[in-house]
Amino acid sequence: MYYSDDLIEEIRMKNDIVDVISGYVKLQRKGSSYFGLCPFHNEKSPSFSVSPGKQMYYCFGCGAGGNVFTFIMEYENYTFVEAVKMLAERAGVELPEMEYSREQKAQADRKALLLEIQKQAANFYYYQLRQEAGRQAYGYLTGRGLSDDTIKKFGLGYSSKYSDMLHRYLKQKGYSDELLKDSGLFQFDEKRGMHDKFWNRVMFPIQDVNGRVIGFGGRVMGEGKPKYLNSPETKIFDKSRNLYGLNIARTSRKKNLIICEGYMDVIAMHQAGFSNAVASLGTALTSGHASLMRRYTEEVLLTYDSDEAGRKAALRGIPIVKAAGLKARVVNLSPYKDPDEFIQALGREAFEERLDEAMNSFLFEISVMEGDYDLADPQGKTDFYRAIAKKLLEFPEEIERNNYMESIASKYHIAYEDLRRLVNKLALSGTPAEERIKPKSGIHKKNNKESGIETSQKLMLTWLVSYPSMFDTVRGYIGPDDFTTPLYHTVAELLYEQHAQGEVNPAKLLNRFTDSEEQKEIASLFNATLHLETDGERQQALTDTVCRIMRNSIEYRTAHLSPTDMQGLQQILADKRRLEEIEAKRVILHISFD
Repeated sequence: MYYSDDLIEEIRMKNDIVDVISGYVKLQRKGSSYFGLCPFHNEKSPSFSVSPGKQMYYCFGCGAGGNVFTFIMEYENYTFVEAVKMLAERAGVELPEMEYSREQKAQADRKALLLEIQKQAANFYYYQLRQEAGRQAYGYLTGRGLSDDTIKKFGLGYSSKYSDMLHRYLKQKGYSDELLKDSGLFQFDEKRGMHDKFWNRVMFPIQDVNGRVIGFGGRVMGEGKPKYLNSPETKIFDKSRNLYGLNIARTSRKKNLIICEGYMDVIAMHQAGFSNAVASLGTALTSGHASLMRRYTEEVLLTYDSDEAGRKAALRGIPIVKAAGLKARVVNLSPYKDPDEFIQALGREAFEERLDEAMNSFLFEISVMEGDYDLADPQGKTDFYRAIAKKLLEFPEEIERNNYMESIASKYHIAYEDLRRLVNKLALSGTPAEERIKPKSGIHKKNNKESGIETSQKLMLTWLVSYPSMFDTVRGYIGPDDFTTPLYHTVAELLYEQHAQGEVNPAKLLNRFTDSEEQKEIASLFNATLHLETDGERQQALTDTVCRIMRNSIEYRTAHLSPTDMQGLQQILADKRRLEEIEAKRVILHISFD
């Protein structure tokens, strides 16, 4: 349903963000903002801020942020339209009626039929496991230590050696080949026509959080390849937004979710009593998976295989989990390869001890990084400390960063003050920091590591919103075109446009973006922090930031300049002169940060 920009803004303005969030979070006023414990991650000291002036919220611990629509979407797990409806009702704003088109109704009906086919297939595979033809598959499962109750609980089954049995079964049920083709359960070629995708495999039904079968994984019997085969993505199956076992794990009432790599790991852990185990579906962990887990928990334990590939998978997963506002810890399974093998060898109690001893994810990353440096060599030790300092810049909240600095200083025998000075020095120089997850839409693309220029552009956008007089200070030096990161450029254009109209309104600006990941990223642009203690440090930071943005803009435009664009060349030369004047201190930029 489409709602006009004016209607969206009316609803936002009639729902004061402090009033709305106070219904979910206990807030206490501190200065011009309100603070409370973040509802999106587990914390003991308040880092969740709500700004009545900006009409935005931001968590300095996990990075969650946005306007009142974003908060309702994230907290209630609503779509944008659902959030609009809720807040409209709260404010007494009448919305136009939604009408379903013939096309929308047809799509809904087709989705229902596809879900029906998956359910029929699951029943068929489950039945086949109990027949004579399924004896080998049944023996494989019981040989892996699975009980009949566990096999039934997960609906495990078997696909026949004959590659047309499911097709013939479903055709008898009256389903068309066109519909069956869209189910992901069949393949087509000119020689054999339509035939089963899965054959001679142990079958693992994949269910969504509501317990509906949406796809399958299949483990081959014998030496066939591939060893594991998964359903392709369909209109009802998105691998990046579903997790195996979550339909059971979400009701486990445990304090965390345990994520591992394979179906058998999840099943073995559930059988041993760890009903909070889940696994990604033949794909790497995604931001969609992390967002899904955040609905049901505040902490994730990563139990990837204990080999090199498993460690790399854990390192890839940690920033994704943390970016979703979740606490992450890593379980040490050594000397065993995976949870299933560990539980088979040492039992439930030993595995529970390993879960309790799971390592803080940041300290795990540092311990892995330590192996890349020769700490017996003075230069190697210096490089290691510098790498630690860069990594500490991932923490936007100073208190949390200080706590980690104390722990690391003690463990690696470096003076706390020396480490603090190194961190601050690198922050001012624009060292790459803060890993980010790419948004779902293609509005902007960037590396996982935030670059120095991106840090500078974020700081400038924060200052422009927080201190409107900054527009007058930087006018003639920095404009929207100087923000070369695509999303930052879009936001800068909107801010400069608002300023020209006499109002800088970041919450209204967010209405232009309905994707929650983009809103979160944009909210972070207006809440960048840099620890500056003196007026001199503030003045130097402003000068350095303006120079860095100008220098990058000049380099970018020079690289993309057409040989015939004389006007563009003259502008670049003029900007170079302006930059030289600032760097030579012939021009002093003044701004009050009060």
